[in-house]
Amino acid sequence: MVGLVLLVVSVVVIVAYAYVMFATHYALFLLELTGVVAVAVVFGILAWVGYALATTPPPKPIEEIEKEIEEELKKLEQETKQQEQTQRPNPNSSD
Repeated sequence: MVGLVLLVVSVVVIVAYAYVMFATHYALFLLELTGVVAVAVVFGILAWVGYALATTPPPKPIEEIEKEIEEELKKLEQETKQQEQTQRPNPNSSD
């Protein structure tokens, strides 16, 4: 249903735009309006991208991330060693 509505609205806008361009004396105004809207959309998107770039904090340096990963790996290795030591059977105990 939404697709059909979009199709009909698009065709109506195309026909109305063509009518105003070629059958009325508002053609120059319509061209000016179209140009202003197009420029506003393009530079509005550009402004949005600029704002996003200006307000987004920079990412962490790679060196800092590598240090964090190394620390986590060391912690995991220590935990693994501790688990292995607690899981080993005591050879001195008698069953």
